[in-house]
Amino acid sequence: MRTLLVALVTLIACTFPEPTRTVAERKLVWSDEFEKAGLPDTRKWKYDVGGSGFGNNELQYYRASRPENARIENGILRIEARKEKFENREYTSAKLTTKGLGEWQYGRIDVRAKLPKGRGTWPAIWMLSAKTPMKWPLDGEIDIMEHVGFNENQIHGTIHTEAYNHTKHTEKTGIKPLPGATDDFHVYSVDWTADSIAFLIDNAVYFTITKKETGSSYEQWPFDQPFYLILNLAVGGNWGGQKGVDESIWPQRLEVDYVRVYQ
Repeated sequence: MRTLLVALVTLIACTFPEPTRTVAERKLVWSDEFEKAGLPDTRKWKYDVGGSGFGNNELQYYRASRPENARIENGILRIEARKEKFENREYTSAKLTTKGLGEWQYGRIDVRAKLPKGRGTWPAIWMLSAKTPMKWPLDGEIDIMEHVGFNENQIHGTIHTEAYNHTKHTEKTGIKPLPGATDDFHVYSVDWTADSIAFLIDNAVYFTITKKETGSSYEQWPFDQPFYLILNLAVGGNWGGQKGVDESIWPQRLEVDYVRVYQ
């Protein structure tokens, strides 16, 4: 009987493994819970401003310190894209970064967010090298979460490097179906070490890329240096606008409940 029980417990343990990559034994080193209403905290966030298309032929103009495009309400950061003409663009939005304010080498980043819906929306939670000047794609990019409205409820986690990037169609990416991504909040995460980057949704790993797999040269793995975080909502663009932009859906919002960084 005892042998049978041991075998049964072993079977259960193998079928339902312990959750991995939790934050329980890590130190919270940076966070924003978005508790104070108004504009984002300038001690934690900067704005990337402009209407250049940002290398992707995007249609929005990113504005700064404007509550219509980025504000905190009821404990939620709302990044809002609006159909309104400004300068050379027909849409406005916001792009927040922690560059110079929060930069990390390795760790786990959790962002609890609800995504916008509709054709032409392109929200992203991502990271770039803090190196100055930064050269893309040489210095690397980590896309914690990307979502395009024409392919709703498909979450993408990706790395870009000199060797592996979308211009060469060699990027390393994982895709996770997530029904309700535009209706409910979910936690989007990366767990980044010297040897691997794992992508998670609601604490479940769905894609992992390793240095052993990519190769260890700087062109293959530039991730042994500090990176900073970016939150933005683009309109259209080379990917987000592949099937056009629905002009009837605006405004749309990327809503963020919290950002937490553990090491």
